[in-house]
Amino acid sequence: MSKRARVRAPELQGRTWINTGGKELSLADFRGSIVILDFWTFCCVNCLHVLDELRELEEKHRDTVVIVGVHSPKFVHEAEHQAVVDAVERYEVHHPVLDDPELATWKQYAVRAWPTLVVIDPEGYVVAQHAGEGHAHALETLVTELEAEHGAKGTLRRGDGPYVPPEPVATELRFPGKALLLPGGTFLVSDTTRHQLVELAADGESVLRRIGAGERGLVDGPADRARFSEPQGLALLPDGTVIVADTVNHALRALDLATGAVRTVAGTGRQWWQGSPAAGPAREVDLSSPWDVAWFADRLWIAMAGVHQLWTYDPADGTVRAAAGTTNEGLVDGEAAEAWFAQPSGLAAAADRLWIADSETSAVRYVERDGDSEGDFVVRTAVGTGLFDFGHRDGHADQALFQHPLGVTALPDGSVAVSDTYNHALRRFDPASGEVSTLATDLREPSDAVLVDGDIVVVESARHRLTRLRLPEEAVRVAAVAHRTQRAATEIAPGTLRLDVVFQAPAGQKLDTRYGPSTRLLVSSTPPELLAGGEGAGTDLNRELVLADGVTEGVLHVSAMAASCDDTASNSGSAAGANEYPACHVHQQDWGVPVRVTDGGATRLPLVLAGMDEDG
Repeated sequence: MSKRARVRAPELQGRTWINTGGKELSLADFRGSIVILDFWTFCCVNCLHVLDELRELEEKHRDTVVIVGVHSPKFVHEAEHQAVVDAVERYEVHHPVLDDPELATWKQYAVRAWPTLVVIDPEGYVVAQHAGEGHAHALETLVTELEAEHGAKGTLRRGDGPYVPPEPVATELRFPGKALLLPGGTFLVSDTTRHQLVELAADGESVLRRIGAGERGLVDGPADRARFSEPQGLALLPDGTVIVADTVNHALRALDLATGAVRTVAGTGRQWWQGSPAAGPAREVDLSSPWDVAWFADRLWIAMAGVHQLWTYDPADGTVRAAAGTTNEGLVDGEAAEAWFAQPSGLAAAADRLWIADSETSAVRYVERDGDSEGDFVVRTAVGTGLFDFGHRDGHADQALFQHPLGVTALPDGSVAVSDTYNHALRRFDPASGEVSTLATDLREPSDAVLVDGDIVVVESARHRLTRLRLPEEAVRVAAVAHRTQRAATEIAPGTLRLDVVFQAPAGQKLDTRYGPSTRLLVSSTPPELLAGGEGAGTDLNRELVLADGVTEGVLHVSAMAASCDDTASNSGSAAGANEYPACHVHQQDWGVPVRVTDGGATRLPLVLAGMDEDG
């Protein structure tokens, strides 16, 4: 086994613990166990991907490994303790979670991005750090090594971890995601945490039937045997079929309303990664966390939250394709293929445009045809400025603010209602006047809404119910608030900054260079004027960045990817024994690093994708 750097793990600090039965924990309570700290925030779809990646590891090594979630908020709402408690239940987090609203532990471990995983050995030393997704295989290898090493030393303690499940709560719905008004006047609701669809009567309360066995899985068949995994968006096709965005299964499912039968129409059950096909037969192409669906321009549009894109599905020929977005996270308008999104999570079709709730930019955006062209589309922003500004402020669109909206609803007058999720409000944007107003407050994490006979029925996700409201003639007056994402800025020196993305291939793997470079690095900044040189794409994981004169602060956006494959040649002792098709693994992460330019600041910025920064 290769020798590892030994860095003592800092103590865990925060407000309080969740999933421990009320017990406050410290690192001493984990001595003898392999600890994986998962720095996450519940708005972040990449963090949700990692939660899913960790499930198998958590189950397989439950007597030696303790996963500890460290919840480090981005949005103001995510600093509310009850919101974190709700998220832990919503996403079925079955390990202790430290609620750290002040980012105390984040700072102690010098974390720079969500999600980040830190591995601590049974003696209390940090032995690895991984940022982003795709590290499950590397963690499995490392955990197996640590079990052998510390089992031999006598420092490994086997047994149950400190997880204490919460008491179950009886409600008809549990964190519902989206709703659909059916032709007969009833409602179909995605009962997300219970992995089911529920049909409710016209009163929005009485349960008529449940579709799905209520257990996580990807199984087609009749209503009582089909399985979903955290379903979200729902859309009615012209032929009467309902399409379900089966989010954690990375699939689209079709529901026959007459029989309740469910079948898979798109996706393989695997998550899409960079380099995978982005078009082709729907059942053969991977998807990534489809969050909502809507019928627009004679095709089904998919809010592909996991890769910051919009895709389309054509039921006539059974194909899918990427339709808008580059997979880069941010807010950039223009031709559909060149636009940037950030976790699009809500869609609503109007006559001439497709409205989008672009959640991580707290923006409302739309797709429309490019002039007279039948095939080309453009993306425009109605309200919102980017990844770091959010709040609850009404007024003209160029000043108005939302906070992580998840739903949009087209209204008859051409305006759009916005489920402003983290502001607990229903808002309205009027394109004719350019004004944003508030229609209702005191809603608990609204995630969708449907129009019914002049009323609007809101999915109150964190109150586990549908709430019917009369659309008011006048807006509700609220005190305006504005926020920026609060993270400590990294002080950097003027002039040249060396950017190093640290990637060490996991044990038994090497970079996959059979078909060219296996790494990718993309750098940009907010404002763009921050960089005088070094922006753009390349294949090296290090870059010399030139900082412009006169710009003293901003955000560096860094996206990195590395592909590693099993080093079968070294394992077998000779290249001749190498497997022609070794198993390969993609590691990727996006960072947004706030920086402040100051004399005496750092001249090197290390970002750990996988491994340890040995130069730090």
